[in-house]
Amino acid sequence: MEQVYPVIVVPGITATYLDDHYLLPPETVWSVLTKKFGQVALHPDQVRYEALEPARVQSGQIYEIAYRELIQELRHNLSASDENPVPVYPFGYDWRQPLEHTEARLEALITEVIERTRLMRYYHHDWFLKDPKVNLVGHSMGGLIIAGYLEKHKKNHRVDKVVTLATPFGGSFEAVIKLATGTANLGTPAPSSREREAARVTPSLYYLLPDCKGVEAPGDVNPDLFDPAVWQPSIVETIRQYVEKHSVTGGDDTEKASLLFSGFLQSAREHRLRIRKWKLETAGLKSGNWLCIAGVNSTTRVGVKIDRNQQGLFFDFNRNDRKNEWSQPESDRQMLTGDGTVPLRSAIPGFLDPANIVCLSPDDFGYWEIQDRATEKLAGFHGLLPNMNVIHRLIVRHFTGRADRYRNTWGRSLPGIGMTKWKPPFDLFRRTD
Repeated sequence: MEQVYPVIVVPGITATYLDDHYLLPPETVWSVLTKKFGQVALHPDQVRYEALEPARVQSGQIYEIAYRELIQELRHNLSASDENPVPVYPFGYDWRQPLEHTEARLEALITEVIERTRLMRYYHHDWFLKDPKVNLVGHSMGGLIIAGYLEKHKKNHRVDKVVTLATPFGGSFEAVIKLATGTANLGTPAPSSREREAARVTPSLYYLLPDCKGVEAPGDVNPDLFDPAVWQPSIVETIRQYVEKHSVTGGDDTEKASLLFSGFLQSAREHRLRIRKWKLETAGLKSGNWLCIAGVNSTTRVGVKIDRNQQGLFFDFNRNDRKNEWSQPESDRQMLTGDGTVPLRSAIPGFLDPANIVCLSPDDFGYWEIQDRATEKLAGFHGLLPNMNVIHRLIVRHFTGRADRYRNTWGRSLPGIGMTKWKPPFDLFRRTD
């Protein structure tokens, strides 16, 4: 009997429906087509709750447009038969909250999934009953949640193998734009004052700020985006106005806004440092347990410039910061690419050898994925990565250990990794085009 652990799929930021359960029936306030920024904005006095009370906004289903194919393919291809299904659970979570909060939610779901799986005849055998575990798939911010969960629990976790897809381990410059202007390749494209307000009081967004190479600043400025001093004054001013509008406690609004902003940045910095310092060995894992897939060959913002005027520091967003040098011969220039949202440098976690990374390009959409190819031009490669057929096959092989007799799983190495040095977690056909 093939031994395949149950699977949990952890989506990215904004990719879970949010429903207000205070209303009867509950009202969807965030979905693929619904974006009610006023109702999802968090309260400045307590960011666990909404600014517009009474309310009770909770997570619902994950975005079917992004993850339905992935989940259906895994349920079908991991299972030996319809009578012996491998359960694949979607993990809907409140993506607004700090990642530590979501890590605790993930821990609870892992426990629930194991308990439910024990009730299935297919899993009522010694191999699962004596050592029950799950496999995890994380897309984008979902991978950060998985890494944070494993770092926190050391060896006291119940995870066998992990797949991360386009996870910004070093952040994304799109998060800077989102906080500064309200629009970016994260979430919806149309900027508005309500969107800027909501973004600046959304704790999770700060966890996506970049700390990788690419921040250019005046010589007397430390280019640390987790330092409140490098941000334009309008950020805190917007939060001050938000505090003035919604706060029910006394005190100086400017001081409260500054503390709120610096607190978001500090929590995000601490989480990033946790992941930066973490080693797989502390969780009892090896590189073969982790399939890390990075997107390449899409024009991606790979840097940002901090400048100064009479009002102070500001971000000078320039189209020249968006690059795709994947086709260049020099490996340093080839690194100036990404998946349209996450720069390639940011997709490389510190706990893996760069030789372990598997890169995929929009060219890897199959012949029959014509609709996905067309949608990729509109929605971006980053968001559509979970829909790729080759990724489904890679995940199945990673979780099952099956051989590839037809050579229909492949990938690319990072630039500068020689033919003999590439070490993905299992044997893959290597593409060099």
